Amino acid sequence: MFEIAPHARTVVLAVLGLLCVASLSRLWLAQQNPTRDYQELKLRIRSWWWMIGLLFVVLMLNRQAGIVFFAFLSYLALKEFFSIVPTRLTDRRVLFWAYLAIPLQYFWIWHDWYGMFNVFVPVYVFLFLPVRMLLLGDNNGFIRSAGVIHWMVMLAVYCISHLAALLTLPVINHAAGYLGPVLFVIFLTQFNDVCQYIWGKQVGRRKIIPLVSPNKTWGGFIGGCVTVTLCSGIIGPYLTGLSWQLSLVVGAMIAVAGFFGDVVISSVKRDLGIKDTGQLIPGHGGILDRLDSIIYTAPIFFHFYRYFAY
Repeated sequence: MFEIAPHARTVVLAVLGLLCVASLSRLWLAQQNPTRDYQELKLRIRSWWWMIGLLFVVLMLNRQAGIVFFAFLSYLALKEFFSIVPTRLTDRRVLFWAYLAIPLQYFWIWHDWYGMFNVFVPVYVFLFLPVRMLLLGDNNGFIRSAGVIHWMVMLAVYCISHLAALLTLPVINHAAGYLGPVLFVIFLTQFNDVCQYIWGKQVGRRKIIPLVSPNKTWGGFIGGCVTVTLCSGIIGPYLTGLSWQLSLVVGAMIAVAGFFGDVVISSVKRDLGIKDTGQLIPGHGGILDRLDSIIYTAPIFFHFYRYFAY
């Protein structure tokens, strides 16, 4: 219990150090500008402490605890999806089967059954759910409902489950242990969000998709991608065992995928006319607001890593 490889331990301590710096910086700003309201920043940093602390404690217990934790995240994400996206009254009986996909998907991961884990949702669940819907006898809005439910299960269950699947892969870099690849993709994904935001504030001029996300600029996107790619080339061999060349490639993929994950969930919110997907995390919004980028980066990194690392 709480045995952690040295490289993973270094990353954990570095992240906790960054949180300490963020907390002290917030206190310093509050003292320098007593008239400004830093309540939202305070809430965001406090939530980061809770989220990162919980994640690190669970992952350091053992692999099984990590799998259960990510399964719970899938449940929260799917529940939040269903709470914000309108569904037909008759679909309430279909949603049970969508939720049932969570324990089954993570069961395959728990038993390291890669073949079934890889096809269960996009094949068996996707084929079964429309059949259950048609048995209800309601054809009105059938296509839309099937598409909505399929997409929710794909993002909340299938995509997030790749984080748990990383925990079951054989360890290549024993100095980083089984936590290395998981910490790598989570850290780079969150770092990508921060970098694209900072670069966008500094040099961002031309907007990429103003109707979806007005704050996204070409300067922020390119600056963030370059920064994250270089960072990936440095820490990739340290945490994953990939060569620095492959680390650069996967870093660029994470940067681009993270951007699209962010704007896809932004499109959902704009279509629904809401600011946040929920209120679960003070200062951040809902669970989907926090997992939007990782929904895209986790499966892309998993399959890249599994193919090239082994």
